[in-house]
Amino acid sequence: MGDKRQKNQLQMVLAFTDEGRSEAPTARREGTESLTAKRACESPAIPEQVMEEVCGRENCQRALRRVKANKGSPGIDGRKVSELPGYLKQHWLAIREQLFSGTYKPQAVRRVEIAKPDGGVRKLGIPTVLDRFIQQAVMQVLQSRWDRTFSEHSHGFRPQRSAHQAVAKAQQYIAAGNRWVVDLDLEKFFDRVNHDKLMAAIARRVSDKRMLKLIRAFLESGVMENGLVSPVEEGTPQGGPLSPLLSNLVLDELDRELERRQHRFVRYADDCNIYVASERAGKRVMQSVTSFLRRRLKLQVNEAKSAVARPQARKFLGFSFTGGAEVKRRIAPPALLRCKRRVRELTRRTRGISLPQMTKELASYLRGWHGYFGYCQTPSVLHGLDQWIRRRLRSVIWKQKKRRSSWHLANSPALSTTFPNAYFDSLGLPHLAAG
Repeated sequence: MGDKRQKNQLQMVLAFTDEGRSEAPTARREGTESLTAKRACESPAIPEQVMEEVCGRENCQRALRRVKANKGSPGIDGRKVSELPGYLKQHWLAIREQLFSGTYKPQAVRRVEIAKPDGGVRKLGIPTVLDRFIQQAVMQVLQSRWDRTFSEHSHGFRPQRSAHQAVAKAQQYIAAGNRWVVDLDLEKFFDRVNHDKLMAAIARRVSDKRMLKLIRAFLESGVMENGLVSPVEEGTPQGGPLSPLLSNLVLDELDRELERRQHRFVRYADDCNIYVASERAGKRVMQSVTSFLRRRLKLQVNEAKSAVARPQARKFLGFSFTGGAEVKRRIAPPALLRCKRRVRELTRRTRGISLPQMTKELASYLRGWHGYFGYCQTPSVLHGLDQWIRRRLRSVIWKQKKRRSSWHLANSPALSTTFPNAYFDSLGLPHLAAG
């Protein structure tokens, strides 16, 4: 028996010696029959052995690959992602024993603030890489069971679902004659989630007391800011792998209520749009849903950012829509402005880098940008952006020659002939309008 136990322990340690490729785990292809009839009852409680599955070799290897692929900055202990495999190889058996006995205690998250595109800051909570790994392992197991019970109207942070699908669904509702949108903005949603309500929802699905204790410990691990750790009494800090899944669980109650009312809606994380046929209906829905969120979920709607309006006057996941008989997806004006702002930053003459290097960095940004916003159906906008970017680069070239009035001359036939589009093609600059 002793030899067998040592062999099992060795296999668990060896689970973290396989560096492999930093690839994302392949999501399970579950059935799509997540209709209201199937979701009338909560999913059955997970068996008591859920923690054993979380700590299983295959699940832990997948979690480690994902954490390594996501990279990310260190938590409060300063340990880097590159150091995690070696740390697990040395300490995993003790960590696993703490998880099995329900005594594992996560460390506080590190507070990081990033600027929001529309002003203000978004507060993130960065877990240590070890806590990130454990959260990822937990998330994989819970998501494989919960996801099939979530609403078909929910698209955020779910396998086989995307923001593009959410935008396409919104477009479908508008084209069907629902020409008004109830655009709901949940005020500081991730900071305002009620822990007791969240844990009650989890307890209806999970029977393993160790798992409930662990998730509660993650929620209440505290936040370190300016060297001081503050307790956390509400919210699911953005920055950890578990937060998106827990947010979907919280808002699943909203999805069910909207389905019960037979609303046409699309939700991506905390962005929720409901499509109706008239302004009067929209105002009525806004009032009733706001009341439901406040009363049942203890969440507040940001009245300044929410509205009942025409879809073409609002933005949804970076896109908007055209008016008229044929509804088309278009890039929301704020997203275009942010793109131009970033291009200006990358093409500043004062950066002191060569044109090929500048173009290389710009091309990398534009490929990523086009990978998302290329989903629009307004190619003329992309063509105009292509022209503006190349004119910008010609202006940079002219400025590097210590000339004046560079922007005006950058559109001249002479510079266009000297530095044609083919020249920038040779430097690897992509064409956004080329599809």
